Amino acid sequence: MTKDMTSGSPMKLVLHFAIPLMFGNLFQQFYSMVDTVIVGRFLGTSALAAVGSTGSINFLIVGFCIGVCSGFSIPVAQSFGSKSFEDLRRFVGNILWLAVGFSLLFTVATVALCRPILEWMDTPADIIDDAYNYIVVIFLGIPTIILYNALASLLRALGDSKTPLYAIVVAALMNVVLDLLFVVGFHWGIAGAAIATVVSQVASAIYCFLNVRRISILSVQRQDLRPEKVLTLTLLKLGFPMALQNAIIAVGSMVVQFVINGYGMLFLAGFTATNKLYGILEIAATSYGFAVTSYVGQNLGARLVHRIKQGLRSAVAIALVTSVIIGLAMLLFGRLVLGLFISGEPQQVEASMQIAYHYLSIMSVCLPILYMLHIYRSALMGLGDTVVPMFSGVAEMVVRIGVALLLPLALGQEGIYYAEVGAWTAAAVILVTAYYLRMNALSKRKGFALDEKQ
Repeated sequence: MTKDMTSGSPMKLVLHFAIPLMFGNLFQQFYSMVDTVIVGRFLGTSALAAVGSTGSINFLIVGFCIGVCSGFSIPVAQSFGSKSFEDLRRFVGNILWLAVGFSLLFTVATVALCRPILEWMDTPADIIDDAYNYIVVIFLGIPTIILYNALASLLRALGDSKTPLYAIVVAALMNVVLDLLFVVGFHWGIAGAAIATVVSQVASAIYCFLNVRRISILSVQRQDLRPEKVLTLTLLKLGFPMALQNAIIAVGSMVVQFVINGYGMLFLAGFTATNKLYGILEIAATSYGFAVTSYVGQNLGARLVHRIKQGLRSAVAIALVTSVIIGLAMLLFGRLVLGLFISGEPQQVEASMQIAYHYLSIMSVCLPILYMLHIYRSALMGLGDTVVPMFSGVAEMVVRIGVALLLPLALGQEGIYYAEVGAWTAAAVILVTAYYLRMNALSKRKGFALDEKQ
């Protein structure tokens, strides 16, 4: 179901769009957590560490795929806002070709290179085989990841945030059943958890595809499938910087992972447990971000500058309140949740728990910074600017690596806890500044409504 976001209360539109996405992201995190809980409980601490050691390389590739698809959806949202449905369908046709090309390229490259990358990251010898068995299966499912994210991004661009929610619910429930079946029932080990994830992603992609076919304005004809140089370059111009942004951020995370690997298995297990809660911390931020991108994109297409400003003020207020609530909840109940992921000898469990909760506490206190990062990055994306967000990703990488390598020299292992927060802060400063400069310039352009009377 499409939703025109160029009229009505900006706060209500952002909330109504974001809430289904939050539930969708919650279910997505749920089936990711199920993997972790089942692996940690039934396969042990070393298997949990193996899954954790693949986190940054997984984000590198999957984040690249998600970034490409998010960038592709920007001109779709703008075309929908301006009611240029013929252009919209032509963009969709070219997106399909690019999605096929990226799927083939990424799958072949990642499956071939994931073992050397794990070795380069100094993955401990006692877990590297399990790590490889897990991540190579995930990478074989890249075509499904791209298909789902391309379709979900198109739906969100048209104001539909409910269909991606239902798709994720289907995937989450299927993943729980398959995890138990493959890992506990069939004893397929760590690869079984990965297979369950890929099969669940297939189900979510199929669900989105069936719903996209029902939307008349997305009914692509043969002429719309003709590759067009101008449209392809426009899509690449928007999609590639977003993909590169995620890849750059992931490279910084890989360096941090390299440093963490050097502290041993217990430290790695503690960080892994907290990183599995990272998605819960970020869950509302990404949802508000998707809402802001679609809202800003549609209103830019309709040339309604005043509504863009109103919408962002509403989104900032909502995001700040939400981040404080989530941060407090994690400080109060974080130990209970972390206990789901960690098992083993009592001494090992206690050591990993101390590491995990300390890291979680630091991120929870600084959570409003992460939320502002998402809001302003998404606003710039909706305005068609994916270059500044890319450079904010560079800033994240530089600060994340710098803190991870240098601060431990002064503070010992305590220093590594601040790499993530430092990266958030650097990116947020760049994005907030760029947004206000961009809006000031946009307000001076002819043809844009600066208030409701125009």
